[in-house]
Amino acid sequence: MSGSVDIRFVVRHSGFDLDVDLEVPAKGMTGIFGRSGAGKTTLLRCLAGLEAPLAGRLVVNGDTWQDSSSNTSLPVHDRHVAYVFQEPRLFDHLDVRGNLDYGRKRSGSRAERVDQDEIIDMFELHGLLDRQTEKLSGGEAQRVAIARALCSAPELLLMDEPLASLDDERRREILPLLERLHRSLDVPVLYVSHNIDETSGLCDQLVVMDGGRVVANGELQSVLTGMDVPVLAGREAGSIIDAVVTDIDAGFELTTLGFSGGEMVVPGVIGEPGAEVRIRIRANDVSLCRQRPIETTILNVLPARVDDIGADTGPTVLIRLRLGEEFLLARITRRSLRGLELKEGDELLAQIKSATVRS
Repeated sequence: MSGSVDIRFVVRHSGFDLDVDLEVPAKGMTGIFGRSGAGKTTLLRCLAGLEAPLAGRLVVNGDTWQDSSSNTSLPVHDRHVAYVFQEPRLFDHLDVRGNLDYGRKRSGSRAERVDQDEIIDMFELHGLLDRQTEKLSGGEAQRVAIARALCSAPELLLMDEPLASLDDERRREILPLLERLHRSLDVPVLYVSHNIDETSGLCDQLVVMDGGRVVANGELQSVLTGMDVPVLAGREAGSIIDAVVTDIDAGFELTTLGFSGGEMVVPGVIGEPGAEVRIRIRANDVSLCRQRPIETTILNVLPARVDDIGADTGPTVLIRLRLGEEFLLARITRRSLRGLELKEGDELLAQIKSATVRS
């Protein structure tokens, strides 16, 4: 189907099977999330042609790259795929400029689609172009690796945990660049990660894998708040809200964000009024009450309606709330659920203790 990437792969390994059948958009960033061993990297290797599945079909934007029923399988060099690994894998005998030029040479007839100067600007590489790769920091090397991938004008960009080998400081340097890439790129990106906060900040579509199978696939917020995906129901449980900066309190270093469910105040000066931001709120950071507290240190107390209640087993339970047009997850104890006598449709107040904000 035009406008999508249609994927069907069956792989049999000793002790592990991959069996996936999914469709993702042919534009934008799709997160592939799952625990270690879920099959994420095997899926990417099949997409790149690096692993031959027992059975497979891959159609990218209407073009059939692989179809085992007709013995069709484009070789790796004809798939126009760029693959970014956990490690940068740069060419040591070339400087940064040489690595980027190599990527552009791989673009072939698609070279006119590449604006190498724009890519250099995007990843802030001007001061590194003449540097040898062994003199780059981990974060600098990964920026070059991603930029080289883009210089090849790929029709499909695969990113396999590109931040996993970096420390927190280097990750914070690269994340804003990946967000910029997400907003500007016109090709499908499949972004593998086992970090749901990272995935939620970057992607608009989410595929969840477990045991070699796709257990959820769809729009990011819908999957995150689906309540029926065990992989996301544990400590990873949470939701995202896309908001707009409405006010800055420079004196207290606070930013007010507006969304359909009201306003939230978050620490820090984040952008200018009118800037769009994404908020990631963990279910463990949301508590519920029937009446507005008189004195509290929590700045965000918002009206909400109970939309769904998770399985009443174990010590805690997930509650899905609706705030305007948005959904929010809260994790409360089963005792609190019984004590408040919560049921679907109840109107109450959600206290949001903290949130992670990405601009």
